[in-house]
Amino acid sequence: MTKFAIKSLFAASVFALVASASAFAADTYKLDAGHTSVTFQYTHFGFSHPTGKFMNAVGSVTLDDATPANSSVEVSFDINGINTGVAALDTHLKSADFFDAAKFPTATFKSTKVVQTSATTADVTGDLTIHGVTKPVTLKVTLNKKDVHPMMKKVDAGFTATGTINRSDFGMGNYVPAVSDQVDLYIEAEAIAQ
Repeated sequence: MTKFAIKSLFAASVFALVASASAFAADTYKLDAGHTSVTFQYTHFGFSHPTGKFMNAVGSVTLDDATPANSSVEVSFDINGINTGVAALDTHLKSADFFDAAKFPTATFKSTKVVQTSATTADVTGDLTIHGVTKPVTLKVTLNKKDVHPMMKKVDAGFTATGTINRSDFGMGNYVPAVSDQVDLYIEAEAIAQ
């Protein structure tokens, strides 16, 4: 084998290794604020199960298809963006009785562990910070679809997630148990590849 052939083979091998590594590299996605929301639901004196919603998410998702445990998510929401459909209730929830948005204007979630449970589901555990208090929370996450977005022409990943917290754990226990301590979370998210 000639010296040129050896160099060519070496160069081809290096290229193949680099290409292979990049094929399995983790991809970063930016959350699409217009299609990401957290809906919360609680029990009101046993009579009804009202809901509210946070929009305007800021954050990113890292997806590692080769090693899902290396995937991660980091997101924040503006508490002042709360929307229950009742202006007076929104104002009350933003007050010091509950979220105290003037003092704690942001809620954040930062994952610490991802455990794949099927081809399209995972348990994502992370630190949730609300009202200045940080507690671990595990979300049940489903990857709905990952494909090229027909309008943006970039890869889009869509998720649904659910979880449950006790609001008293975050220093917001007013009116418990008449208004339930348990709050159910329903999350819809889309993230665009960067």
